[in-house]
Formats: sequence, C-alpha cells, structure tokens
Amino acid sequence: MNILYEISSKLKATVKTDFVRGMIDKLSESDRLIGIRGARGVGKTTLLLQFLKKHMKEKNALYLSLDDLYFTENTFLETADTFVKNGGDVILVDEVHHYENWAKELKNAYDRYPGLKIIFTGSSMLRMESARGDLSRRAMIYTMQGLSFREYLRFSEGIEFPVFTLPELISDHQQIAEMVYMRTKPIKKFNDYLQFGYFPFSAENTATYHWRLKEIINVVLEADLPYMAEIDFSKIDKIKQLLYIISQSVPFRPNMVKLAERTGIARNTLKNYLQYLSLADLIQLIYSSSKGISMLTKPEKIYLSNPNFLFALGSSLTDKGNLRETFFINQISQGHTVQYPKQGDFLVDDKYIFEVGGKNKNQQQIKGLDNAFLALDDIESGSANQIPLWLFGFLY
Repeated sequence: MNILYEISSKLKATVKTDFVRGMIDKLSESDRLIGIRGARGVGKTTLLLQFLKKHMKEKNALYLSLDDLYFTENTFLETADTFVKNGGDVILVDEVHHYENWAKELKNAYDRYPGLKIIFTGSSMLRMESARGDLSRRAMIYTMQGLSFREYLRFSEGIEFPVFTLPELISDHQQIAEMVYMRTKPIKKFNDYLQFGYFPFSAENTATYHWRLKEIINVVLEADLPYMAEIDFSKIDKIKQLLYIISQSVPFRPNMVKLAERTGIARNTLKNYLQYLSLADLIQLIYSSSKGISMLTKPEKIYLSNPNFLFALGSSLTDKGNLRETFFINQISQGHTVQYPKQGDFLVDDKYIFEVGGKNKNQQQIKGLDNAFLALDDIESGSANQIPLWLFGFLY
C-alpha cells in the first residue's frame, strides 16, 4: 500500500488547477459511488487528481489507476479493505476498464464499507455500458464530454463565461453574443476550436494533435471493440473502412444495402457495428423523429462524434456544412435529445427545429414552422430567429 500512497501523493502534487472542468462539482455530491465515463483524452484522470488536490485536504483520500502493475498481483477489493482499515474515506479509481472484475469489486466495496466513497472513471465506453447491470441502483454515472466552445475560451484565453440553457440562448442570444464579442473574437476562436479545441491535450502541441487523435481512434478500434463487442480482430479493417467512409461524407445518409456491398459487411452486422461505434464515442447517430430507436432501426444521418475528428481523418477534404452540423450535434446533445425531422436539419427535445448553415442561409427550409431557428456560421450576432452557430457552444 505504501507505494500506492506515494504514487497518489506525487500525482496530486504535479497536477495543475488553473483550469478545472465544471464536472468536478458532480464529484462533491453526496452519492457514495460515482462513475465518470467518457472518450479517451477528455481529461478524466486530470479531473480526479484535481478533485484530490482541491477538495480532499481534510479527508484520507487515495488515487489508484487499475492499469498499474500492482494490480496484477493484488485485487482492488483487498486494497480497498486495507485502505478503509487504515482510516480511508475516499478512493478515486481510474482506468477501471483495464481490470477484469472491476464492476463486481466496486459493488462489493460499496456494500461492505458504508463509510467509503468511491469515484471511478473508465475510457472504454463499451465496458462502462456493459457494467450498468452490476452497478444498477448504486452508482450515479455521468458522461464527460470534451471541451465545449465556452470551456475552450476559458482554457485558451482565461476568459470566463456562464453556461446558458437552451431557452435562455434562444430568447437572449443577441445580448449573450454581445457580451462575448466585446471580450474576444468569437469567429476566429471558433474556427480554432473546430480544429483543435475539443480535447484539452491540444494545448501541449497542436502540430501533433491530429496524429494523437488518430492514435485514440486506433486504440478504440483495435483494443476496445474486439474485447468488449467480441468482434474478431480480422474484421477491424472493415470497421476502419466504414469509419473512413463516414468521415468523407457530407454528412452521411446511410444506404444500408450499398454500404454493406461497399464494405463487405452483412446488413444486420453493419447496424451492430454502427451501434458499437456510437457507444465508443466515435460517431453520432441521428434517428428519424417518426421512428423508434433500436438496434434494428436505420439511422437517418451519421456524423463523427466531434469536429476535431473530421480534421484528423479528413484533413483538407473537410466539408464546411458537415463541420457545422457535427459541431451543433456534438454540443447540443449534451443534455438534449436530437432527432431528424421532416423539415429542417434537427429536432431538439421534440420542440425546437434548427436549420444549420452559413451566414447567407435563408428561411426556406423552416418556413411556416413554429419554434424554428437558423444556426448560422460566420456571424458575430444574430437577430430574431437567426442565432450565431458558435453560441451553441455555451450550453455546458
């Protein structure tokens, strides 16, 4: 155990706290078992260490990473038992997806030690999803997104702006936009964000940023999918081809028959693969508002999960329209349901219709619709139902 305390102490000492994600407030809540799931690279480890440094001064807390070699000879449950017997209060468990029986052992620790608070993270969305049964009725699980545009402005320029609800943004967008463009250049910063702003590690080196994104994608495809979805490794090249086809589309409206023929993947298997890619946070699936959502339902549109992936996989081929819609979906889907309507681009929360486009986009596609709005790129301020696209990055 001494080596674990030493590692935890050293990591806590080196982590910076000048930029802290809003998700940290969730960790302070009274729930005794809290899970943070999210894509690789969004900053989950940093969040745990910042919580340890900022909020655990009066508690006996310990940070563990379950991919440490220590856990090849020692179990998490045994470690938790020793920790509690020595006065431990809070245990922060990182990289749980690397540990075979993590869900059962976390459940057992929760049940055995009523005074112990456990906060855990996992990068494999598939493994986190599969463990929901073991942790049901016990764990409060949150999803951690990459940086919103609002967070990116704070991260890159140190400018703090509040979070706005969607109704606030719709009704007060002119005042909100003015508040922002009086303090920064939102269009320039927005274009930077689309290329480099979603993952916090972009600050380390933008020259290698897109290469690192490709590495993240490859780890998900070559390690997470074969292990969790029981996909034969020989099929991974087919899935890579599928992802590449999606990245080159404007946006992708799937014809399952043609897509199956092009990739050599059977249609039913193809639908499963799309679901796995969605759970792995590599793509976003948009379904028709008039149909249910299930493994058998064909999505109406498919996007990459965030705009930075478009530059990593598509480079100079990135289509502006696809980029705009990818950003909109990525930001608004945090806390809102998004569907494909009969008119317009997106139906949000079964209430609002949005058409996404450039500054010269007209009202034709949403003419005569109630609660219909244009989300327009390349404008600093809007009017009436025309809202700057970048403002949708202030929802979290």
